[in-house]
This record gives sequence, C-alpha cells and structure tokens, in this order.
Amino acid sequence: MGLLGELGGWQAARLQEILQIIHESTDTRNSAVQRTITHNNARLILCASPEVLTFVKSAVLVAFNDPSIMIRNAAAQDIVAFLGILEPKNWPECLQQLVHLLDAPNADQQEAAFNVLEKACEDYPRKLDVEINGTWPLEYMIPKFIVLSEHPSSKMRAHVIACLSYFVPIGCQSLFVHIDTFIACFFKCASDEDSAVQRHVCQALVLLLASRPEKLMPEMANVAEHMLYSTKDKQEGVALEACEFWLTFAEDPDLAPYLHPLLGKVAPVLLDCTAYSEDDLLWLQGDEEDGAVPDKETDIKLRHYGGKSHSFEREANGDDGGQKRVGAYGEELDEGDDDDDDYDLDDDEEFAQEMSTEWNLRKCAAATLDVLAVRFGADLLNVLLEPLKGKLWSDDWLQRESGILALGAMAEGCIDAIEPYLPTLVPYLINTLNDPKAGLPMITLHSHWFDLSHVGWTLGRYASWCTQPISDDHKNTFFVPTLEGLLRMVLDNNKRVQEAGCSAFATLEEDAGPELAPYLEPVPRNLVFAFEKCQHKNMLILYDAVGTLADAVGSALQNPTFVEILMPPLLKRWSKVKDDDDDLIPLFECVASVTIAIGPAFLPYAGPIFDRCHTIVHTSLLQYQAYQQNPEMDEPDRSFLVVALDLLSGLTQGLGMALEPHIARSQPSLLQLITVCLKHPHTAVRQSGYALVGDTAMNCFPLLRPHISAIMQELISQLDPEPKVEFINACNNAAWAIGEIALRYGRDDTEFQQWVHPPVSRLIPFLLHPKAPQSLYENAALSIGRIGLVHPSLVVLLLSESSQAWCQVLYKIRDNEEKDSAFRGLCTLVQANPVGITKSLLWFCNAIVRWSQPSAELNSMFQTLLNGFKQHDAVGWAAQVAAFPPVIQERLATRYSV
Repeated sequence: MGLLGELGGWQAARLQEILQIIHESTDTRNSAVQRTITHNNARLILCASPEVLTFVKSAVLVAFNDPSIMIRNAAAQDIVAFLGILEPKNWPECLQQLVHLLDAPNADQQEAAFNVLEKACEDYPRKLDVEINGTWPLEYMIPKFIVLSEHPSSKMRAHVIACLSYFVPIGCQSLFVHIDTFIACFFKCASDEDSAVQRHVCQALVLLLASRPEKLMPEMANVAEHMLYSTKDKQEGVALEACEFWLTFAEDPDLAPYLHPLLGKVAPVLLDCTAYSEDDLLWLQGDEEDGAVPDKETDIKLRHYGGKSHSFEREANGDDGGQKRVGAYGEELDEGDDDDDDYDLDDDEEFAQEMSTEWNLRKCAAATLDVLAVRFGADLLNVLLEPLKGKLWSDDWLQRESGILALGAMAEGCIDAIEPYLPTLVPYLINTLNDPKAGLPMITLHSHWFDLSHVGWTLGRYASWCTQPISDDHKNTFFVPTLEGLLRMVLDNNKRVQEAGCSAFATLEEDAGPELAPYLEPVPRNLVFAFEKCQHKNMLILYDAVGTLADAVGSALQNPTFVEILMPPLLKRWSKVKDDDDDLIPLFECVASVTIAIGPAFLPYAGPIFDRCHTIVHTSLLQYQAYQQNPEMDEPDRSFLVVALDLLSGLTQGLGMALEPHIARSQPSLLQLITVCLKHPHTAVRQSGYALVGDTAMNCFPLLRPHISAIMQELISQLDPEPKVEFINACNNAAWAIGEIALRYGRDDTEFQQWVHPPVSRLIPFLLHPKAPQSLYENAALSIGRIGLVHPSLVVLLLSESSQAWCQVLYKIRDNEEKDSAFRGLCTLVQANPVGITKSLLWFCNAIVRWSQPSAELNSMFQTLLNGFKQHDAVGWAAQVAAFPPVIQERLATRYSV
C-alpha cells in the first residue's frame, strides 16, 4: 500500500506538472495536447495532495477562460471529468463559476458554460442534486434554466431543455417543485423552429412520460398531436426522439387506456416510418456480396452464458386454480401480466438485436409496432390492415419492404388476428424470398439483400404457423417452401442474409420440433456447407442453428448418414478453437445438444471431447484457487468452467454408462472435481454442477453412488427457503437432482433414509411459499413426489399440509416421465394415508383428470385410489363429486367410472 500510495502521489504531481506547462506555454496546440493528457488521467486527482488538488482546480478554471477556443474546449473536458470524480460538493466554486457565466455578456462564454453543464447534467445528475454548504444549487439553477429557455440563441435554448430533461428520471425534487412551469416551458418550446430544440423537447417529453405520466395526461390530446407531427419531421433526429415517445407509451401497461384511443392516428404514422430513409439507402450501398470478407472483431457481440437450468413445459390451457402468478420472490403478477399478454422488455432487447446495426427511426418504429401488437392485438391489425395491404402490394419496392418489416414486427401480438390472411401472406413472402429482385429498379439492385434479410426474418416470425401439423397439404404448401427458402438464405453470399437466414431457420426448427424429422435430409448438408461460407459472427449463429436442430429432432439425427455429415466439420471447428477463446462457449453448447441427440452414435468421438472438458474443469478450479489465495490477480472467467460442465451433462445424457471408461481413467477424478464445483462461490458454477449431478444420477448412477454423501450435503445446503433471485436456478437444479438421486436408490433403500427428512423439510416450505417462482414450485413438488415414492413411510405424515399445493403445481406441466414418477409417489403416499388427501380431494381429482396419457402403472394407481374412495363412503363420495366442476365430473365418469 505504501508503494501504491507513493506512486499515486507521484502521478498526481505529474498532473500538476502538466498543468504548469499549460499555464506557462504560449503554444496553443501544445497546451491543448497537454490538456487532453490531463483529461485522460483525471482519476489521478483522487491521489493528489491538498496542494496539488488546489493547483489543479485553479489551473483548469483559469484555462476555461483562455482566449484560445482549443484550450477552452480542452479545459471544459477537464472540468466535466474532474467535477464528476470530485463531485460538486467538493468543488462548489467550479459550479458557482459555471452558473455565473450563464449571465456573461460574451455569448461564447455563455455557450461554453452551458456545454459543460449539459454534459454534467447528462453524466451525473444525482451528484448535482445535493446540498452544498447548507444550500441546494439546483434550487437556483433550475429556475435559472427555465428563464433562459426564452434566450434569443437557439443553441442556448437547446442546452436549457437538455439540462432540464436530465433531472426528470432521477425524481429531482428541485425540479418537481417547478413541474408546472417546467412543462409550460416545454410546451412553449414545442413550436420552436430550431431542430435541436425540437429534438430536446421530444426527448424531455419521453423522459417525463416515463417518470411522471400523470402530469402529461391532462394535456395528452395536445401532446399527442405534437408528437405525431414530430414523428413525421424531416429531421430524423427529431422524428426518432418523437418515435421513442410512442415506444415508451406502449411499454407501460398502465398507460394502455390512454394510448388505445390514439391507435388510429399513431399506428399509420409508425407504419410509414418503417420505410428506408435516404440515409439508410446510402448506407446500404456496396455490400451485396461480402460473404468472403472477414468480420471485424467489433462486429462480434459477446453474450453472457448463465448455465443450464432444469424446467418444465406447461400445458398451454392450464387453469391456474385461482392462484395469483408471482415473480421470483417478491412481485405478484396479475392475470394481465401473463407472458402471452404482456410485454417483456427482454423481448424488446432481443427484437432490437434482431433488427441489427444502428438504432434509427425505422427500427424504433418497427419495435413500437411490435409492442403495440402485443398490447392491443387485433385492434392494431384492424387499424393497419388496409394501409398494410397497400404497402405489401405496392409497385414501389421500398413500400413493399417496409410492409414486410411491419408484418414481421406485428407477428408476436397479432398472430391470431393475422392467421386468416397467412395462407395468402406466407406464399407472398416465399415468392419474394425466391425472387427478391422482381420489380426492383436497376439502380436499387445493390440493396436487394437487405430486402431479402427482412423477408426471411418475417417468415421466421410466422414459423409457428408454418410448422403446424394441420395436414400434408399445409406442410407441402407452407412448411417445405419456407424451410427450403430459409436454407438458401443460410448459404447466401451476403452476411446479413446469412445472419437472418440462420436466425429464422433456428426459429423454424424450434417451432417444428419432431415434425421436422421427415424433412431432415437436406438440412444437415446445407448447415455443414455453411460452415465453409460463414465468417466469425455468423459462425456463432450457425452453431445455434445446429444445436437447435439437434434439440428439435432428437434421435432422428442418429441416422449414420447424418452423423457422418455433422461430426467432421464440428470436430474441425473443435480443433481450431482454443480453451480460452470466447467462441468455445457457443461451440460447446452446440456439441452438447448434438451429443444428446446422437446418443450412442457419438461414442467414437467422445474421447477428445470428454478429455477437453475434464481439462477445462480442472484448470479452471486451479485458477480460481490461485485467485482466492491472491485476490490481486484478475478473477478467472467462469464461463468456460460452466459450459464445460454443461457439455459433460450432455455426454452423460447421450452416452450413459458407456462413458464409464472415460470417467474411471480421469485424473483427478471427475466426480471429485464435480464435488468441488458444488462448493464454488459463483452461483452459475454450482447451478451447472447440480445439473451435472442430476444427469449423472439419471444415466450413470453406479458411478455417482460412492460420492453421494458429500454431494447430498451440498445439494441440501442450496435449498434456502428464501433464496435471492440470482439463486433461483441453482435451487431448481439442486431440488431436481435430489429427486433424481432418490429415484435411482429405489424403494426403501436404507442408505438413502438419512437423506429423506433434510431435503423434504426444506422443499415443503417452497411449495407453501406465497411468492416462490413457478419453476421452484415445480421442482420442489417433483422431488417430494419422488422421495415419497421410494420412502413413503418417512414422508406420509407431511401429506396433509402439502398435498393441495403439490396438486396445484404439477397438474399444469405437460405429461412426461418425470411427472409420472412424481405422481406415482403422491399416489403411494395417498395409499398409505388416505385421510391426508381429504381436504385436497378436489385438487387431487383435478390433477388426475388433467393427464392426457398416464403410464399404465400410474393409470392403474389412479383407478385403485378412486375406487377405494367410492367404496369406502359411497354417499360421501357422491356428495363431494357433485360439488366438483362439471368437466372434472365428466372426465372421472368417462375414464374411471366413478
């Protein structure tokens, strides 16, 4: 620390030296360069002695009044940096001088001061909203800004509106005291002829709508007219800010009643904004066939890898039993907050990424239509149907392209309303995809690829309809041509078309699922051919497309022909990517999916895959151990450890006990390394470790059993009754893994008895918690049922307190093997203690009749229990059933004759 302190002091002194040179220098250019050096080393001011600090503050303020504009501008940058680091409360004289200069007779000084203030208000408004020496500077500054909004200079007026607007999101009390005057100021400036002022007014109204909408609602008719007018402004900067107003309006569900009456005016304007501008067309030039051009590293967006989490598919029409839906420990979701009915901001971010490149008016308008579609559904389509038809069948390709973009943007929310038109629209899109240049003037042929990319993107947005197994005719007319068209896009010579094709094809695969299997033959060949064409960025998307294919068709990929097609290029990529390369993450994800799908056919390739995963796990744990011993080191990236654990999960699922030789020869033992991972301080590592334990229990239990004692202790410790949100997925995996382990031990195994009460005593509170996330309810219920199946005598006394919640949770998930074993556990408990289900009989019967295809064993258990209830007390049974909803009565009578 002493050395660091001396070094910091020396560097701070260097600041003084630089500023002394500036002060004494007569060379303007040299002074400006030195000033830039000062700005780039601004944080060193924190290490400065009081003398150096005083000198630096003084020298910068002196330079800010220098006659040279270069020195003034450089000093302004210093002030913004130093004021943010030191905070205004520690440099009040700077803030005082800036405000004083707003009244300077020299216009250049006024503007220079406002330039600094605007940047400070934008970068750190909360640091300005403080008490300094008994006064609040903003109590003076904000009224001063409002007065200056009538300044004769448009530049000054623009600065004023910008400065004021930055205090809206932070709930600045000094601003809200003057809120009515503040709003009146904006309304007055709304008619300003200067585009910069207009842009800042629109920006301020967006921020005000997001923070204090109640202040705008009384004047919304006038505000809406102004924002509609501004959305059509020829200056795209103004139009974009105005369009952001409608996006913000649409994203707030509480404002929907105010927005709905405006839909007829707003939606057509937004539709018109989806067309390419002249600047867009200039930007598109010269990019037709760039597929062979290597990507820049700046084109690659890193993404966070969070690890594997165990979850269930739920029945689409499942009734919620009257329970409120809740978020992860805390927020209660109303019915209107259902994923299908409300808008998810994460979806908005994904939409923006799909729209690609720089955010502009066209993309903002499309994103707003997307939110409006989710919010208003058929009402939006009713407004836009005719103008949308006009665009789609226009002779102008720009209009057609904007119509296609808008059609894709509206897909999520308007799919039901648009469905009657899809038999016409999907062939239209396919034909456009097949002949993108049809009708385009020669001068615009260079940009056909961007038109093509959005056609594919829009087709992908309607993939769920194209993949419906309605009939062979439907598949041949819509599904097969869509599949073929998107595969051609994947192999296009333009990067953007490839990107849109890969993304849309992955969506098609996901929606089609097993329905894709009969049409699989050309898919692996085309995707493998794309490995030779795609550059870096699209290669990462291609990995996702291959992995999604494996997830969708599963064992259909075990055909030796497909294995021989897929594996060589994957192994080639595998050998090229280094252990610390970020590309390893999507490649491992892809290989994990392929491993599970190919199953035993993957065994010839398993050796090097397993060895590399083992090496990464071992190395990562050693690196983290070294970091814990020396925290001054850079913390190792845990993503590689997480993705290696997940790929090992894939290997255990795909190969089962065939993996035993590899696990047996691993040094140090893989299972010992897994146990260490379960103690890792990072949640994502533990989460993937728990998933690997569950998958190993399911597929290689004899190998796991010797290590169960240490593993169970770690699994149980993760079951915190009140987990933080970031621990939810880890809790899910731990709960699920415990159920898998219990199931593999089998009925009444004495070794597992010691592990019954500790997890069950923690899992039941999850079930009974009023605000637990749905996934945790499900995994807790699953494991309780499975433990009850193998050790009913140790769980049976807890039946009465948890049976209703248990039934309410598990009836919603789709039928599968896991649900079957859990229900067999519940039935075993009911057989042992029929009285325990008495208070929950309605929910138990509801859960029974919700099954579509229970296994023969489970169905027999249902029949036995229901017959037993009826035979025990026929009159009482009849009375209870008579009070059930008619649909339950009908299904009980039809299926089980009770």
